[in-house]
Amino acid sequence: MSLLTALCGVQVRCLTLSRLKALPSVLDGSQWRARGITSTAIPTGQHENPIKYIRNIGIVAHVDAGKTTTTEQMLYNSGALRHAGNVDHGDTVTDFLPMERQRGITIQSAAITFNWPKRDDHDSSIKPHIINLIDTPGHVDFRFEVERCMPILDGAVCVIDGVEGVEAHTERVWSSAQEFKIPRFIFINKLDREGASYKKSIQDIGLKLNGMPLVCQIPLWENDTLKGVVDVVTGRVVSLAGSTDSLELLSEIPVDQVVKDEIERARDRLIELLCEQDDGLLELWTEHGKGLPSESIKKSIRRVLRNGNGSLIPVFAGSSLKNIGVVPLLNAVNDYLPSPLDRPELEVRNGEKTEPLSQILLPLEVSKKHHKEAHVEALASVFKVVNDARRGMLTWVRVYHGILKKNTPLWNTHLQGFERPLNIMQISASQNVEVPYLAPGQIGALTGLKTARTGDTLMVMSSNKAPPPQLSHVQVRPPEIPPAVAFIVLDAYTPTGAKALEAALENASREDPSLRWSKDEKTEQYTLSGMGTLHLEIARDRLENHYKAEAMWGKIVVDYKESLSMQTVPTRAVFDKTVAGNTGKAACTVVIEPLEDHSTDGLPRSSYIERDGNIIRVQFPGEDHPFDVEATRQHLINGAIAGLARGPRRGSPMYRCLVTLTYDAATDYFGTASGAHLSSAARKAVRDALSAAQQQNGVVLLEPVMRATIVCPEAAAGVIQHDLHSARGGHVLEVRDLQDGSGPNANAANSSSNGAEINIDDIYAPPDSYEFQKSLRETRKGRLRMLQITAQVPLAEVLEYDGVLRSKTSGHHSLTMALDTFERVTGPREKALL
Repeated sequence: MSLLTALCGVQVRCLTLSRLKALPSVLDGSQWRARGITSTAIPTGQHENPIKYIRNIGIVAHVDAGKTTTTEQMLYNSGALRHAGNVDHGDTVTDFLPMERQRGITIQSAAITFNWPKRDDHDSSIKPHIINLIDTPGHVDFRFEVERCMPILDGAVCVIDGVEGVEAHTERVWSSAQEFKIPRFIFINKLDREGASYKKSIQDIGLKLNGMPLVCQIPLWENDTLKGVVDVVTGRVVSLAGSTDSLELLSEIPVDQVVKDEIERARDRLIELLCEQDDGLLELWTEHGKGLPSESIKKSIRRVLRNGNGSLIPVFAGSSLKNIGVVPLLNAVNDYLPSPLDRPELEVRNGEKTEPLSQILLPLEVSKKHHKEAHVEALASVFKVVNDARRGMLTWVRVYHGILKKNTPLWNTHLQGFERPLNIMQISASQNVEVPYLAPGQIGALTGLKTARTGDTLMVMSSNKAPPPQLSHVQVRPPEIPPAVAFIVLDAYTPTGAKALEAALENASREDPSLRWSKDEKTEQYTLSGMGTLHLEIARDRLENHYKAEAMWGKIVVDYKESLSMQTVPTRAVFDKTVAGNTGKAACTVVIEPLEDHSTDGLPRSSYIERDGNIIRVQFPGEDHPFDVEATRQHLINGAIAGLARGPRRGSPMYRCLVTLTYDAATDYFGTASGAHLSSAARKAVRDALSAAQQQNGVVLLEPVMRATIVCPEAAAGVIQHDLHSARGGHVLEVRDLQDGSGPNANAANSSSNGAEINIDDIYAPPDSYEFQKSLRETRKGRLRMLQITAQVPLAEVLEYDGVLRSKTSGHHSLTMALDTFERVTGPREKALL
């Protein structure tokens, strides 16, 4: 059976299609086993592994770089949309929330599935690929959304603005992709705009992203207007403004000699860079010289990208708004980004150990044959939860092993319980298509799960019973949630409204774990904490308009923290009260100390957890424990987290504490105790230890300090620097001229991802259009000169700084802030807070 038949073989029921024509069904396959992806699937007699035709990719970038517009054009060209939406018109598919359309920005990540190339017009020799694409937010307040999606991606397309170049948030998401070794390339967008510079953007990539740009396309200009895109590998036109011609017809369009000469230079440099890292291409080059076949070069780019180290960065060009360069970008996704089969084996955390997935599954497969013990039939990771107005909670998952079917009990390794999905869907933003199952490597959404949260791991067991102890706590890349920096206080109008408000807050925190809420039992006020002002404004709008929560809202204020300046003495607590009608008794001992940078040196990463900036670890002295060690560990950790939620000095969360809990079976185990007793004992021990530290003046206050990046006209830069330093207690770290590329990175060599040095003179970048046309050079140089100011400044001083900058720059500015560190508050400011 051909792959096309397999793709069409699953009958799907289309629920809401309006503009959407068709989505691909899931893939069938025979027994699949590859590095970290295994399955006993439905046999189809297919010889090729269908997983090789899956691409799980993300679109990442700074805000306003054109991610959503690029996604819309991808969908339009693939035939999934009848017409491409426009962010300015508020009719895009992926930005489907009212606040997204109102503000023109992406707020939450949205997944969409489509085929490329289209089934109706592609060469029959080319297999269609299923692309699961995730459009992520670009605003720094929603960086948790981006970083949570990173682990489930097999590749990424980074979009940058051809006018602005590499911006602050682009560097952050690129760093996150580097951490997970995600193969990625860059699409330089908006080259049709006045002031766009392909050359400057390429130089920015090399100097700021610490990788050597690999120029794969050159813009085609006509009278200083972007006309199309020429492929460097083939030397042919691959995209033309206003044209829907096939690649075969486009390749026949002639280009002038100047462009041909530039393409030859670009191709020589591309081959040179590839040969430095790919021995296979180097051998071919010794045989063929400059006449290397195009297909060999493409395979080399794919091999070099596969390791994800970012040392070489393929660069593509275009304008998504005018649909220039989008079709070749889709071809690049198929040609250069890996399938799930090409990625390294999945590492999972199992108790205190981190080991490959195959090591977890292999012993159980042996036992399945001989002893018929329970074994794992499927494994999936939850990377997002969304409350849909019609369907309720949608739980987005990626499948790593086996086949995930509807109505099959799923074991949640974090919550230690079963849930059953009612339906499985592939998601097209606000439009859904039901499918019977999800195959390995696929991304989809489950309905009917009532408690699953972002970061949970789901397993299907062969016996529909709880997994054995050695499997019950397996986790796939649990999330690391950054500490909150701002919060807002709210009051319910009535007791009945309080219950509805609590349910809404709980659902909101399930959707976005970086939103945290708590209730003060004395004042009955609620506190909602988040990553910044915009983050909380969006959360408030969603609570009011989606969940219909009614409350009195306070002002958004800074979320201060408390920390220790000294180590506490060992504090033991015993809890023996009745909880929910169940009697029991539990005890534990805790030591809390300030968390230093070296505190975790020598500790296995799986031996502790990090939560809200604190490190928590549990010790079990002795051997042969008469209780479930992993379940007890989780309950004690939950209790410690609750104890750290409110400090003893002003009720602020504790931060940068190293908590060591000791549970000794000889002194702390009094028979089987419920999880509530264990967590209550840990919470009591932590609070007693903190209270003792407060009595010895060992608790200090911390405030969030932001790294602010301000782009402003040169005329206003002096006033802004003075204001940051003198009026707001900030420190200016760097001032850089964006037009000339001056600054510490301009002429100095940077260390690339593989340890080599990158100098601006070593970066090949084709000339811009005005360098071909000398008469336009002076006009372009007359643009407004912009400076970039990077500073450290307390968040309390810049909560509403955007309005201040607007008055100083007449609106010609941009402001990006991200949490840099927490610093101790002293002197009069400390007294004012107390």
